[in-house]
Order: sequence, then C-alpha cells, then structure tokens
Amino acid sequence: MGVVDMSNNHPPPHETKDFFPSPALSLSLAGIFRDGGNGETEEVEDGSGSRGRPREESTVEISSETSGPLRSRGSDDDFEHDDITWNEDEEDPNNNSKKKKRKKYHRHTAEQIREMEALFKESPHPDEKQRQQLSKQLGLHPRQVKFWFQNRRTQIKAIQERHENSLLKAEIEKLREENKGLRKTLKNPSCPNCGLACSSNDAPTLPAEEHQLRIENARLRAEVEKLRAALGKYPIGTSPNNNSSSSCSGGNEEENRSALDYYTGIFGLEKSRIMHVVNQAMEEVKKMATSGEPLWIRSFETGREILNYDEYMKEFPTENSRDGRPNKRCIEASRETGIVFMELPRLVQTFMDVNQWKEMFPSMISKAATVDVICNGEGANCWDGAVQLMFAEVQMLTPVVGTREVYFVRYCKQLSVGQWAIVDVSVDKVEDNIDASLVKCRKLPSGCFLQEQSNAHCKVTWVEHLECQKSTVHSLYRVIVNSGQAFGARRWIATLQQQCERLLFSMATNIPTKDTTGVATLAGRKSILTLAQRMTWSFYRMLGASSYNTWNKIPSKTGQEDIRVASRKNLTDTGEPQGVILCAVSSIWLPVSRNLLFDFLKDETRRHEWDVMSNGGPAQSVANLAKGQDKGNAVSIQAVKLRENNMWILQDTCTNAYESAVVYAPVDIAGMQSVITGCDSSNTAVLPSGFSILPDGIESRGLVITSKPEDRSSEGGSLLTIAFQILTSNSPTAKLSKESVESVNNLLSCTLHKIKTSFQCDDAY
Repeated sequence: MGVVDMSNNHPPPHETKDFFPSPALSLSLAGIFRDGGNGETEEVEDGSGSRGRPREESTVEISSETSGPLRSRGSDDDFEHDDITWNEDEEDPNNNSKKKKRKKYHRHTAEQIREMEALFKESPHPDEKQRQQLSKQLGLHPRQVKFWFQNRRTQIKAIQERHENSLLKAEIEKLREENKGLRKTLKNPSCPNCGLACSSNDAPTLPAEEHQLRIENARLRAEVEKLRAALGKYPIGTSPNNNSSSSCSGGNEEENRSALDYYTGIFGLEKSRIMHVVNQAMEEVKKMATSGEPLWIRSFETGREILNYDEYMKEFPTENSRDGRPNKRCIEASRETGIVFMELPRLVQTFMDVNQWKEMFPSMISKAATVDVICNGEGANCWDGAVQLMFAEVQMLTPVVGTREVYFVRYCKQLSVGQWAIVDVSVDKVEDNIDASLVKCRKLPSGCFLQEQSNAHCKVTWVEHLECQKSTVHSLYRVIVNSGQAFGARRWIATLQQQCERLLFSMATNIPTKDTTGVATLAGRKSILTLAQRMTWSFYRMLGASSYNTWNKIPSKTGQEDIRVASRKNLTDTGEPQGVILCAVSSIWLPVSRNLLFDFLKDETRRHEWDVMSNGGPAQSVANLAKGQDKGNAVSIQAVKLRENNMWILQDTCTNAYESAVVYAPVDIAGMQSVITGCDSSNTAVLPSGFSILPDGIESRGLVITSKPEDRSSEGGSLLTIAFQILTSNSPTAKLSKESVESVNNLLSCTLHKIKTSFQCDDAY
C-alpha cells in the first residue's frame, strides 16, 4: 500500500473547496441570497440546497425569524428577526408617479416563533395543508410561514456545515502530520523482524510500527470519505458531554444543542425515532430483569441462569425478527444481581459520564466515547431522561481474543424515588451507515437497574444481551467466550463491585492498622494507591487486543507457547520510562484452579520460585496496603535482595468473582520513599509487567461420590496470560534490535517453565 501523499494538496488559505465533498460546503451561505448589492432578491434557497428560478410574482418575502445567527456572504452581522416585503411599482395617490421599491418590515412575535419552532421539530418540511393551518392559527400569510421554514432549514444547514468544516480540516491535518512522519521513515528502511537498518535494495519493507502507520493513514482517509458519504452534509455533532457538567450548564445554546435537535443529526437519524427505540428497549429490559421462569431457566449443573430464547421470541416477536440474522450471528444473554458500595446519585453519574464509566471498568473497556448527546437530562441531577449515542471497545485481558466494538444508545431514566434504570440498545440505522467490518457486535436491549439500599449501598441487576458475528476463537478461550461468560453480566457486576470497593478504601480515613503497614500517613497511603492504580491501568491497556497494540507472533524457546511481541515509543509520558519499550505476552492453560494460582503468584515468600529477575533472592515486605475486604486486593512494596544491591518492587494484586491479576514493576528506591511520605506520584515512572488469571470456563462439578469434601469436587483449570515489558533503549529514535526480542523471549519462556515446575505440570501443558 502506498503512502498517501497529501503534501501537494494543501490549498492556499483563501481556497476551501478541496476540503469538501461538494461546492456547497465551501461556499457556506455566500450564495444563498443573490442581491447584486441593491437588495433585490433573484433566487431563494429552498432548504435542500437547490436553487429555483427567479420568482415571477410581484411580491417576494424572506423571513429570517430564527433562534440563532444566520449569515450571508461571510458577514458577521446577524439578520434581524423580520419579514421583509418588497412591492414593485406601487402608484403614489398624491403625485400619480411610480416608486421603484418600498420595504415593509414585519417582526414575528415570540408566540409565533414558538409555534413554528414546535412544528419544525416535528416536521421540518410541512406540506401545504400544515402551512395553511399554521398561518390561520398565527395570523400570518402562508408565504410567510413557507419562507420562515425555508430560512430555518438554511440556518441549520449553515451551522452544521461549519461543524463539518472544522472536523474535516482537523482530520486532514492529522493525516498530513502522519504523512510527514511516514515520508521520513521511507528514507531509513529497516528489517521488520529485528529493526536493524538496511539498504533499500536489501529490505524495502518498513518496520512493523511504520507499516502499521501507513495502514492507519489510509484507513483514516477512507473513513473520512465514508463519513462524507454516510452523512451527506450533516456532520457528527460535537459531544458536549466530554465535560460531565456541560449537559447541566446553560452555556451557549448553539454549542450545547445536539445535531439531532436540528431535524436530523448523526447518520440521518430522527430524534423521535431514537426515543421510540429506547422507550421500547426500556420496557423490554424491565421484563428481562424481573421475570423468572419460563423466560429464564436456572441450570442444575452450573447454577447460572440461561435465557429461554424460544420464550423470548414469543415475548418480543416484532423487535427481534431480524431477517434470518441468527443463522449468521450468535446470541449471548446473561443476568446477574449484586450489591455495590456506592451512593445511588454517584453511581448514576458514573454510568452517564463516559470517562468515569471507562475508569470504573478498566480491565474491560479499552476505548469509549460519547459520539452525540441526543437528549439532555432533567432534574437536579441532570440525568433523568438523558439519551446519548456512545461507542465502546470491550476487551479481554489477552491479545489472542479480539475486542468487541459496539455503537449503542444509552438511556437513563428515574423510575421512582431511589430507583434508576440505565438501558443500552444498538440502533439499526446507525450501524447501516458504519463500515460493516466494525459492526461485529450489537447490543440488543440491555442494561442495569439501580436500587438504593441502606448505608450507601446499591442493588444492581444487570442484563447483558448481545448479538455477535460468528468468528473463530482461539482454542484456549473457546469455551469461556462461546458460553457468554467472557463478556457477560457476571463479569460486569464483579468488576463494578471491585472498583467501588477500591474507591471506598482509597478515600477511607479509618483503615485498621493491620491493613496498613509500613506507611505512617494517610497522604502516603493515598499516594501509593494512586500510583498502583495508574500502573495497573497501564498494564490492562497494554495487555489486550485493542488497536493500541500491534502484536506480532514469534516462536517461543520451547515451541509450545504462542508468544506475541509489540513495541512502542514513549516520547512525552512522564509516567513511564522514555524510549523504546518492548512488550511480550503469552497465554497458556494450566490444570490449576484460579484461586490457587493467584495465591501463589501474589505471595512474596514464593516470589523467588518464578521471578527470574530476583535471581532467587528472598523478598521482604516494606509496606502493605489493603484496598478491599478480600486479602487478595492489596498493594505492597517488596524489597528483593540482589547480589550487589537491593531492588524495590511495587505490586498491585486484584481479584473478584470472575478474574484475578498480579501487576508489578521495579521502582526507584529514593523516589518510592518520597511517595511513601505522601509526595505526588504522577511523575514516578513505572513500567508494569504481570499476570492475568481467568477461569477456563469449564464449570466445576463433582467427579466422584464421597463423604470427603476435598475429594468430592474438582475445579476447572486456569487461563494464565503473562506479560513482560522492558525498556530496550533510552533513545526514542533507536531501532528495535534482534537481541532485545531474544532477551524478552527468554525471560518469558523461563518464567513459564518455573511456574509449571512449581505446580508439577508437565511441559505438555
């Protein structure tokens, strides 16, 4: 694929037509009214962008009664809220002479504007009957009503064109910057395997990172063109909800209103259509959350609830008849209930603010965005009735299972005092206009019901209902993914409970002494927990199959594991070392229960059994901080005695009902000592490595009949993902060397071998 060269396509500042798909975009409103400078109107914009012939009637009226600015010929002056009538050649009764033209001004009343605005939201193109009826109701001439609607549509188009102009310019500027970087890399080709520089004759192939940038460059340009085709001239509305307070603040009305408030917005969807869909979804999720048998049947073997799909289709036949889609797609449905430690208003805020929502599920959500705010909420908390169009990328903590990207509408509704509902549903019209390669997963009516409990607790009932494209799944993860456990309600609830508990412990001031050792102050405790949280979130982002990483498979030392490597360059982030960073990841199955494997890896007294970097030296605890009721949720600082000096390791262990993780990183001793005293940890560089542990999805069941509990059951195995990061060079411009890849390969393979040896697992595993 060739590099997209945009350097020669940059137009002079006074030319804009090359940026847009049609001349109308670059002209904006400059040609809407042709007046020759004397106020005589020759043509009238009809609202659709076309121009009619010169009017033959003796009277032409133009109403610019609007709720916002309408500009012509690039003027910064707003039109008056008047109807202007020009009457040609009227006789003066006093002198019997003819006057050329006379202007009559008519200003609409506030009531007239309000009534026309109300009809405009329902029908921006009223028919003759509607115009006649409205004109009689308001005491206006039908032509005044007609031209008011024409001018209103023209104003909306102008506003949206300005939005599109800025968006497309930003996209093209981004492409231009990427293109400059790619052109530089062309001058210095290197081997994609080892990163060593070579001549253009020997290896014309770019390194994997640069090659990926070229692909991304072409994809971004194609995406711009697809957006143009899908949206016509109507742009994606900017999301005022990037700032959580924007939906509540007054501010600039034009800035805070969604594109969907202007007749049609993103992807041509009407607001009334979206509200109909979300209200139907709300009723469906209510039934799914509260119904028992026969809609939900509890499995005798596993105890999990299973959706009776035949009964579901009888209950909701119209909404879910999808032209034979189930033949090409699989349905996943799950339901789970749990108690979380968070006040109800704050929990609602967490779901509706996209940044807080992403932070509440760091191991699951790799990307999230509010694409558009369809309807702002009401009430003191500003969320009752709020509707947002959102995008999310959901991942597993392994690179061998692809992420799930989904567009959906989120609807927040207060059902009663102390009870709220958050409902998600994908909308067909949106997905029809998105690249089909992205629509591999869609949300059928899903969501959660939040019920206020005593002592700042909330009861959460979660329903997750997905329709996913059938695809090949890695053999290790086939059971847990195909059974719906990997992305199901149980995982969402377990993660939510864990994060709410972590927030509680991070803010608490009455932690027992036994749960905080080695740290003397609350400021020091908070600083350490903040640093550990940042380290763990960085680990989660690095570990998954998101487009953040470009994984390449390399052969392992034993030839039995799939090892994937990826490299990146850190130029500005002070939270991790600057330079070239190499990541290596491998996932394996072990015939060991998740809890047993987690306890082994987090135990500092057994660290020397698997940690190659410690060289067999013992680890001693410097500090230990609890961040949950389970002892497995803790942050510790460990001192490892090496041959010449000591090394400090910051370790964060996390566990819930679904998954566990052990994340650690070597830290500078002097810097860590200052953090312990309460100093700011934002500039403390950490490069995390660690483990993710999942159940293999095979439910535990009894193998023999016996009176001894220890012999009665047999737990399933574990899916262990191990990840290492190393800094290969302090210079961001350095190339990745073959020796670095070989070193991390040896490190990972040796660690896996030690873990298997500790559990007496045969290498066949």
